[in-house]
Amino acid sequence: MAASPPPHVLVLPYPAQGHINPALAFANRLASMSLSVTVLITTDLINKATVSSSSSVPIALISDGKEAVEGTESFEAYLKRFKAVLSANLAEFIDQNRSSASPAKLLVYDSVMPWAMDVARARGLLCAPFFTMSAAVSAIFYHLKNGGLKYPYEECEEVCLPSLPCLGVKDLPSLSTFMDSNQTILKLLCDQFLNLEKADWIFFNTFDMLEREIVEWMARKWPIKTIGPTILLNKKDNNHTTINLFEPKHDSCTQWLDSKETASVVYVSFGSIASLGDSQMEELAYGLAASSRHFLWVVRASEADKLPRGFNLGERGLVVAWCDQPGVLSHRAVACFVSHCGWNSTLEAVGHGVPVVAVPQWVDQTTGAKFVEDVWEVGVVMRGCEREEIAACIEGVVGGERGAELRRKARELRKLAKEAVECGGTSASNVECFVEELLCR
Repeated sequence: MAASPPPHVLVLPYPAQGHINPALAFANRLASMSLSVTVLITTDLINKATVSSSSSVPIALISDGKEAVEGTESFEAYLKRFKAVLSANLAEFIDQNRSSASPAKLLVYDSVMPWAMDVARARGLLCAPFFTMSAAVSAIFYHLKNGGLKYPYEECEEVCLPSLPCLGVKDLPSLSTFMDSNQTILKLLCDQFLNLEKADWIFFNTFDMLEREIVEWMARKWPIKTIGPTILLNKKDNNHTTINLFEPKHDSCTQWLDSKETASVVYVSFGSIASLGDSQMEELAYGLAASSRHFLWVVRASEADKLPRGFNLGERGLVVAWCDQPGVLSHRAVACFVSHCGWNSTLEAVGHGVPVVAVPQWVDQTTGAKFVEDVWEVGVVMRGCEREEIAACIEGVVGGERGAELRRKARELRKLAKEAVECGGTSASNVECFVEELLCR
């Protein structure tokens, strides 16, 4: 008798830079474990992106209707159109896949698209949301959803929630930049918990020892599995796919870093979305200059005109439009990471043992910065954005006794992160357990 085909898993990431590659890394790991995996990417995103692939994981295109949009949309209109068109096309894709030699058995979807479960369930598929924010931040949105916390936040000295450290209001997710009269962004993030009790598995891009108390609290409520840092899941086999909305300048960065001494470079990046104001950009530029350290600074093309006129990098600085961030953070020359503390960047810093100067902008970044400084103690939060403060923060992380202690703790977290994804580690074991469970369903 012919052997049964392996279970077929569909992976549907949300089409934004910070959501795509964690899901792709997980898909690559599943494919390496003899599962059949297809990643569904929107046609609009793939037309803008650079795909780098050394794996056999197929990518299938699915439209979210963006191609037919003329002019600009409000965020609320975008989400309404996105859900309506993508859910219909997802249903059609699954229906057509039924007649294939390997029909889909499971849909892994980004947690901000809870409606994907309804589409998959109606067609007999198992379902698993994938959370790309930290467990701590996700828990805060759970409490906002269920009334344990209210927005706008009430002014108080401390906010104490189950299994979380006491937080100041300034440490809670910052939503005001995106908030409209219908609180669209808040609803989007709270609705991740809309139907969570119906999920077969729930994946978090974190690891147990990083967020132990909140992970234990969540595990008592839902069938969660920590599987991160996903950036480290495929380190050994180099068999993976990445998608970048910005083309990384890998060779120029590597050559420049190779010419620098060990632990001598300040790496600066605020991710794919965060946008500094003109004055912030100017202060950061001259703060980097005042630090007397070499620096590699990612300034997206859309932000380049904010660089101060006449700013001279000299031989100490290199500005690029984008880079291979994990490759940079793993380089011996990098001493610290000036970051917005988005969750991917935070995990990449943790996974490579690089201390952080946190400059949070919005949403989960303010909470991430709190954990970086006060819970994990692997960095400092920049309180202002004046050049003197910037230079002082960098020096405090790179030099002196405090800097040495931050680097020691960063190395400890790196060790725990690597242990989590290695054979026998919590994240690796969770992936293996999930695959065994899927094979039995």
